[in-house]
Amino acid sequence: MTEKITWIPADILERFMQEVFIKSGVSAADAKICAEILIAADKRGIDSHGVNRLKPRYIDNIKTGRLNPVTKISVVRESPTTAVIDGNNGIGFVVSKSAMQMAIDKAKKYGMGMTAVRNSNHYGIAGYYSLMAVEEGMIGINGTNATPSVAPTFGIEGMFGTNPLTFALPTDEEFPFFLDCATSTAQRGKIEVYARINKKTPGGWVMDTNGNPKTNSTEILKELINGDAFFLPLGGSGEETSGYKGYGYATVVEILCAALQGGIFLRTLEGMQDGKKVPYRIGHFFMAIDINAFTEIEQFKKTTGDILRQLRASKKMPGAERIYTAGEKEYLVMQERKDKGIPVNDDLLNELKQMAKDLYVSGYDFLI
Repeated sequence: MTEKITWIPADILERFMQEVFIKSGVSAADAKICAEILIAADKRGIDSHGVNRLKPRYIDNIKTGRLNPVTKISVVRESPTTAVIDGNNGIGFVVSKSAMQMAIDKAKKYGMGMTAVRNSNHYGIAGYYSLMAVEEGMIGINGTNATPSVAPTFGIEGMFGTNPLTFALPTDEEFPFFLDCATSTAQRGKIEVYARINKKTPGGWVMDTNGNPKTNSTEILKELINGDAFFLPLGGSGEETSGYKGYGYATVVEILCAALQGGIFLRTLEGMQDGKKVPYRIGHFFMAIDINAFTEIEQFKKTTGDILRQLRASKKMPGAERIYTAGEKEYLVMQERKDKGIPVNDDLLNELKQMAKDLYVSGYDFLI
């Protein structure tokens, strides 16, 4: 049976999400930031972090009190090139955009800037913030910890979040080098997409506590919550396929997202206390590097572009059509979706319709 897809123009979907946030108690300015970052994921084909997560990750958490719709940002420590920021349980999008902008502003003055954030929430696609630096002719780096779901090598208990580590670098091509990926084999958002369309999760991504692979996507989502399943670190199980490398990088992200700013870490990020839902108190870090402090920006872009072009022109495996570089596929999807819109399956569409009904949002053709 072919999955039914409704294609919704990106600007309309973005406007809808903004209105949903406003109806949920978020200011118009902050709602604009939230919708802008969510639609940025959908535009690039990162459907796991776009409108798919509007209700379960953000609106539902506002309802339960885990997420404060009114974001108040505090700078608790600062130097010319660094800052520690408290998100005060506000919206991760808003906190993070402000923190990355502060890092960029510092880099403009001093060549480099770095900020660390505590007491925040899920901030969407990590790559959005690194791309902010690229827009200013800089290198952007950032990462976040998250609710525990990834086991350390040889472990069977979710200790880490999927802890993405993200890089974006400007090039002389039409798109930047853009690497946005988890330090685990996969992440929860992708499983959520699979569950919506009744698609199995590939073997080798998730295991149960007996060491058996899990592939039922709906079951996995439940078992990740109750601790009966866990993601493997990037590289997979054990050491033979280098799972220890993903484990090591996840640890680096955890330290930078907790130890630098006195934040919480590992299993204390579960969002539960004495059986009750509490704020997640997630941590992030953001770095901006001014290329002009090292070399001429145009020379950097050309060298970077030459590296990427030579990689794509290298010899291909038999049967392979082409070699891609990081950020290329996202760019190609953006070109397609500019005209075609954002794909929404029936399960997600029904969720949006119900949410619109609950929040008295109307005036959109796709809700009819």
